[in-house]
Order: sequence, then C-alpha cells, then structure tokens
Amino acid sequence: EFDNEEDSEAGFDSSFSNTFDNSYEQEENQEADEMAALMMAARFRGYLPVIIDVETGGFNSATDAMLEIGAVIPCFNAAGELETEQTFFQRIIPFEGANLEEAALKFTGIDPFHPLRIARSEKEVMTTLFAVIRQALKANQCKRAILVGHNAHFDQGFVNAASARHDLKRNPFHPFSNFDTATLSGLHSARRFSPAPASAQVSNLTTMRRTLHATMLRKQQNYFTR
Repeated sequence: EFDNEEDSEAGFDSSFSNTFDNSYEQEENQEADEMAALMMAARFRGYLPVIIDVETGGFNSATDAMLEIGAVIPCFNAAGELETEQTFFQRIIPFEGANLEEAALKFTGIDPFHPLRIARSEKEVMTTLFAVIRQALKANQCKRAILVGHNAHFDQGFVNAASARHDLKRNPFHPFSNFDTATLSGLHSARRFSPAPASAQVSNLTTMRRTLHATMLRKQQNYFTR
C-alpha cells in the first residue's frame, strides 16, 4: 500500500512536470510568434511582403488570360532572417472571352485546355488567395500587403485586373506600390549602398521569388508527364 502511494505521488509529479513543461513551451512559442509578427510590421512599416508570380496568355492584363498564380508569404525566424511561412499555387481557367496569344502559350509551355490540367475559375482562385493573405496580415499585425515580383508591375497589373473584373472588394494589396526584385537585386549587388541586414533581407525575398517561379515551372511539367 505504501509503495502504491509512492507510485501515485511519483505519477502525479511526473504528470505535473509534463503539463508545466508543455505550458511553458507553448508560452515561449507564442511569445516568439508575437515577436516575429512585430518584427515584420516594424521592418516593412506595416506592410506584409507577398511574393507573387503569374503566368499569362499575353501581356495585356485587361484582355489576356491569367493562367497560373503562385504566392509565398514570408516570416521572420528567431535569427531575424526572412523565410517561407506559407505557399500557394493554382492553375486558372481562362475567364470568359479572354485572349490567348499563341506566342505566349508557346513561351510558357502551358496548354489551358489540356485534359489533365486541374484548374479553378479566376474568381474562386483570387478570392481564396486574398483570404489567405488577409489572415497573414492579421497574424503579422500589418495593414496592407505589398506585392513582390520580378518586373512586379506586370504581376500587379494582372492581380489588379482580376480583382476589378470580379468586383472583389477586399484586395489586400497596395494598389500601385510594389517591391520589384529586378531593382532590388541591383541594390543588393551594390552592397556599399545597403546595410548588411537589409541587404540580406533583399536577397531572401529575391531567392523566394526565384524558387516560386521554379516550382511553378515544375508543376507545369508534372501534368504533361503523368
């Protein structure tokens, strides 16, 4: 009986210790997440950088189809470095009446009507993407998203055109400002004009954009090789 009491007490102590450790770990993780969110809002003055890459059926955002869109939402790690937190990719059904330039399709290698191509409507895709970004804005205590892209005005034009086309009221992106990685890469190369921490963050954003584009190319190839 005495042994049973000791065993019971030992079990209680062990259970209490595990509960305390788990609670402490959860608090630490929560504090780390809050610090990372504050860091993002402070570093980019209330704007959340979201890396965007689109593949299209031409150059005219008003008339030409958007065929694919990919996105990366970054976060800060404990070392204060930008890394990938969320990714998004979707193939898009050309909107009704959309123009498809043969040269553009040949360049991207996309067949919008391939039988194995799993795609969703432009409105559904953009509504889902905007909802994901708005959640990230709230989590990072940011007021707007800012689009990051290579020649970002091109991607921004198609995002804004799709938003207007479907009358999406809550476009989370700034309507005209963006981070262009072509320009940022030039800034990163001229290190003497940029402090090391900022230079490293520019490099990380550029790398994430390049990785996103490569991933989208692989996804294009996958449905042709099934």
